[in-house]
Amino acid sequence: MSKCINHFFKTGLILTSLVATSVVANEDQTKKDLSDIQSALQKTEAELKGQRKSIAQMRKDLRAHELDIAQNAKALNLAAQSVKENEQQQREQQAKAEQLKAQQAQRQTLLAAQLKSAYMAGSHDYSKMLLNQQDTAKIERTLSYYNYLNKARIEQIEELKALQQEIADNQAELEKTKQRLVALYDEQKRRQQALVNAQQERKTNLNKLQSALKETKSSIDYLKENEQTLITAIEELEQERSEKVELLGLQSSKGKLDWPTKGALRHRFGQRKHGNIDWKGVLISAKEGSNVKSVQNGQVVYADWLNGFGWVIAIDHGDGFMSLYGHAQTLLRDVGDLVREGETIALVGQSGGQPDPGLYFEIRHKGRAVNPVKWCRRI
Repeated sequence: MSKCINHFFKTGLILTSLVATSVVANEDQTKKDLSDIQSALQKTEAELKGQRKSIAQMRKDLRAHELDIAQNAKALNLAAQSVKENEQQQREQQAKAEQLKAQQAQRQTLLAAQLKSAYMAGSHDYSKMLLNQQDTAKIERTLSYYNYLNKARIEQIEELKALQQEIADNQAELEKTKQRLVALYDEQKRRQQALVNAQQERKTNLNKLQSALKETKSSIDYLKENEQTLITAIEELEQERSEKVELLGLQSSKGKLDWPTKGALRHRFGQRKHGNIDWKGVLISAKEGSNVKSVQNGQVVYADWLNGFGWVIAIDHGDGFMSLYGHAQTLLRDVGDLVREGETIALVGQSGGQPDPGLYFEIRHKGRAVNPVKWCRRI
């Protein structure tokens, strides 16, 4: 009996020892697993931090590329206007050249007729009449006639000389205009290529940015940050807008405003974006480089690049009304400029990380976003 008890006791001690050993082993393994998880978490957080830093740099590069696009698009716009003006000047100078040539031909014909008349009258010159002792009165009349012809010929020759000089001057100006046009065309080609290069760089940078955003969980925070940036900017504009210009607001124009550009509505006011964020304006599909026009008289109070919205221009219309235009390719007006209804203020683009060209359009009254569809004419 005692042997059995001793055996049982020994067996219990062994089992207890095994259990204790197992518990210690499990505890060590759990600590090791925890350590591994913490290390992995630290590594993930470090990678996330690095990705956010990379995204910030990509945003900076995107802004630089879109600045290049804006500058080249604006220069191309100005070059096109200069070409148009010089082509008109060339047409006017060419018409003037043809008119001068016609006058030259007319005067040459007239001078030739006078020379022919003098030649035909040469057989009755006054020396013969004197030798033949003809009538004195007749001789005097003939002399007067010769003097008149000589004066007329001299005047015609002088006028012809002046006309030829005017033709030469006109041809010189026409040649200068042609040279300017050649230079402008070359400048257009260079600017167009620079614009294409900048757009390609922007596309590459945008693809990198979008890939980085997909790899992180910060896309919703990114959109919220952009929205908050816009709200903050608008609140600051509400405080800083000029009181010197008397503007009448938009109240009397409700439902009568023209849309700032032509195109279908890709996103509508109040439509859900991501997470709990709604559209505070509309996104209009439009061709890149199309004109963006002010919906009403106003004063530019903001014209700069804004995260998520690219190149943005905001106009104060008075009485607490403002309109905002985003994702522009370039801005054609500066802060403080007065603009009229229908005046071109920017060009449609896809700045701010947009995959396709379009115009973001927003109307606010006393800081609150309102539905632009209710304020503009039906499309």
